[in-house]
Amino acid sequence: MKRKLYENIWKRLCSYKQMVFIAGPRQAGKTTFTQILAEDFNNSLYFNWDIIDEKRKLVENPSFYEEVQRKNNSIPLIIFDELHKYSNWKNYLKSVYDRDSANYKFVVCGSGRLDMYQKGGDSLAGRYFIFYLWPFTLAELAGNNLSLEQFLSNPIEVRTCPNETLTIWNNLSQFSGFPDPFLNENGHYYNIWSNTYKKQLLREDIRNLASLKKLEDVEVLFSLLPSKIGSPLSMTSLSRDMHVSFDSVRNWIEVFENFFMVFRIPPWSRKISRAITKEKKLYLFDCAGIESSAAKFENMVALELFRAVSNWNDLGLGNFSLHYLRNRDKQEVDFLLSNNKKPFLLIETKLSDDHAAKSLIKFQNMLKIPAVQLVNEGDICKLVSNGNLKIMITSADYWLSLLP
Repeated sequence: MKRKLYENIWKRLCSYKQMVFIAGPRQAGKTTFTQILAEDFNNSLYFNWDIIDEKRKLVENPSFYEEVQRKNNSIPLIIFDELHKYSNWKNYLKSVYDRDSANYKFVVCGSGRLDMYQKGGDSLAGRYFIFYLWPFTLAELAGNNLSLEQFLSNPIEVRTCPNETLTIWNNLSQFSGFPDPFLNENGHYYNIWSNTYKKQLLREDIRNLASLKKLEDVEVLFSLLPSKIGSPLSMTSLSRDMHVSFDSVRNWIEVFENFFMVFRIPPWSRKISRAITKEKKLYLFDCAGIESSAAKFENMVALELFRAVSNWNDLGLGNFSLHYLRNRDKQEVDFLLSNNKKPFLLIETKLSDDHAAKSLIKFQNMLKIPAVQLVNEGDICKLVSNGNLKIMITSADYWLSLLP
């Protein structure tokens, strides 16, 4: 299926001379996406480092892509998949780019953080732009997207949704946004897929690339994370519970993040008295298996917002970021959106409560910005006054489907 939100990013980055890196979780659809991109090129070649014969081809002939079968004289698209697993991949791409960037368009995709592997040197500096392809979200699937300009002008304006959204939202809740289980729409299939997915990442990808030694402890830590969704993550508490060092827990969490098993959002503390300033909140990319309904709902909303912020930044539309708000009195708002370090929207999640949360009112009075309370039930949409400000209380599936 077409993934228009990401095709828009690709078209913008493809218009520049740099290589384009596409990163994101394993099985989020990167390979399929690049194959769709190739359809717009008369000449294209796909290379996958995981295929033994193709490894040999590259090692024996670094310029193997010159053998691409051409239909005309247009520039060919060369796709390198999982090339970051090659120990000399940075130097290889540097030589390829410096030699042939005028003659070929190069795309590099992988299931790890391609920018993370840059730590060994700056050989690719200035030679690539990167964007991220995430699992399906409601905003992508529903096709109701506003432009970013429309959204920023009034994020709590009541608008009409041309396409149905609740069924898609419920399917995302049951089967996750990963294309394979989502399109299968089968609960048993999702369970098998999810268990296999976690094992493959932990026991193969992460073990091989991150050189983790205590694999059993790593698996135990990951199994504990679903119960931590929705609260600031205390690594000190986790290290104490597991009888391992704080540094071990911190390093393992960073590995999960680098391999797109989890993502974290930091607290917002500017102009907030007694604000928490350090502990981040953690969410899962595969959240359909979370047992707590409230935690799963918050995680699903986090995914929608995280995708939106990522896309806006990848398009060069601003310097957007996603945060949460919490003070030492344990008053909290689930999410805050900012641009150029200026907050512009508060977002709270509630399973069924359609009365404005006290903490949302409190923090809105501090920051003087619009606020929305998302409810996990259909057919809710109202605006309530908070002094001179407004709070939108609405169904999550309605509001999230409009995100740019």
